[in-house]
Amino acid sequence: MELINLTYQYKQYQEEIDQAIRSVLESGQYIMGRAIDELESELKAYVGVKHCIGVSSGTDALLLALKSLDIGPGDEVICVPFTWISPVECVKRLKAKPVLVDIDPETYLMDLDQLEKAITPQTKAIIPVSLYGQMPDFKRIMELAKSQNIAVIEDGAQSFGSEQNGKKSCSMATIGTTSFFPTKPLGCYGDGGAIFTNRDDLAEKMKAIRVHGASKRYSHQYIGQNARLDTLQAAILLAKFPHFQEEISRRFEIGSFFNERLKENFITPKIVSGNTHAFAQYVLRSKERDAIVSQLQENKIPSAIYYPKCIHLQPAYADLGYERGSFPNSELVADEVFSIPMHPFLTEDDQNKIIKVLNDAVLQKI
Repeated sequence: MELINLTYQYKQYQEEIDQAIRSVLESGQYIMGRAIDELESELKAYVGVKHCIGVSSGTDALLLALKSLDIGPGDEVICVPFTWISPVECVKRLKAKPVLVDIDPETYLMDLDQLEKAITPQTKAIIPVSLYGQMPDFKRIMELAKSQNIAVIEDGAQSFGSEQNGKKSCSMATIGTTSFFPTKPLGCYGDGGAIFTNRDDLAEKMKAIRVHGASKRYSHQYIGQNARLDTLQAAILLAKFPHFQEEISRRFEIGSFFNERLKENFITPKIVSGNTHAFAQYVLRSKERDAIVSQLQENKIPSAIYYPKCIHLQPAYADLGYERGSFPNSELVADEVFSIPMHPFLTEDDQNKIIKVLNDAVLQKI
């Protein structure tokens, strides 16, 4: 059993993927080849926005978004402490100040009451993370941000394919970003990411920044970087994309099945009204996490912890001035969460085995 079975997925789509790779190799267009434009067209139509910019990773997507907004020294950007490191890392790289707010203990998404209190005259952007596969309340976030003239960047690395009241992840913020890391809901076979926006000015600027700040060859308007999406990765994504919506539906079906059968013994993922869930991970909570993970290991069921240590407790970010106890919800959740296998090809037998081992582990503790 695999936590995320990428090998099986490849075998399911092998003919399409191999042909896509061969097409790139035969074209000789390895950098910014035709597949980039084709992928961007497909994805912007899917998300429902004017612009999609393919980039080299989800982290670079966030960095380019921040750069397009001229974030720099003296600016504050509001983030959460319970997520992957990238949002805070990118803010720090631009010498701006990450301001952290705690999460809601039920959804693990940004606590919007605390967000409102954290806004100051120096706040230039907010980065809400659509953690594990579902979006926070973007209607409320955008109303608050617009009233204060603040940009919003969705970190949709784990939520691509999910919806909120009929609108796709990466479509509701000023800028939406996602990742195509192999284990993401739509993953390539290396690093990759994308940026989405309806603003023409930001799109043109981000397109330039990803190729060393040049809007045309040898004409550099901005301090840029090399953040191009590889043509081979774009071709692989194009081959996988026709199957994506079916995979998202399957993830939701499996996640709902787990929820129904594990809710008596665990804190299961809360799906907010109006949301769908991409279930990039299926995350449970238990005060007996270590004992339960040990039982999973004994039964050869893989597991993982996303994320065991909050950002404000990482040595690299000690200068932010936070300490243990600063964000009690984030710290509690980090101590209790664990993830079990979740992918569209998880068999019914495997699902039932996981459920039985988990429920038995809790009953044995009782």
